[in-house]
Amino acid sequence: MTTTPPEDPFARLQWVIASLREHCPWTAQLTHESLTPYLAEESQEVIEEIEAGVVGDPLRKELGDLLMQIVLHAQIASERGDFDFAGVAEAITAKLIRRSPHVFTPDGQLAPTEASLEEIDAAWQRIKAEEKAEDPQL
Repeated sequence: MTTTPPEDPFARLQWVIASLREHCPWTAQLTHESLTPYLAEESQEVIEEIEAGVVGDPLRKELGDLLMQIVLHAQIASERGDFDFAGVAEAITAKLIRRSPHVFTPDGQLAPTEASLEEIDAAWQRIKAEEKAEDPQL
């Protein structure tokens, strides 16, 4: 691992998390299971800011705390050889493309068409149900 952090903010965050996992005993001992309360806490704090009408810097910081949880879970998974942060991003990107046929072609090309909110929701729910039927673990 390089001692110089990357410039890109996402790469830098991943570098910081990986460095903490390698060099900080407290962070190194964390597991998916031990992080669960923190993930719930950070999610709740984001919800509280939104419900309070806070949309500025406090919300930005809380979203950062939540993102840190996601990157940390991805780092732990990467160390186990399960998946990495890029895999998390790829999975959600593919899902958004699949479930938004009013915006994207099946291969991910931008091709927006008009659709009502009801049509968009119906398509999302139909595609979600199809995915669950194909893979019950979803």
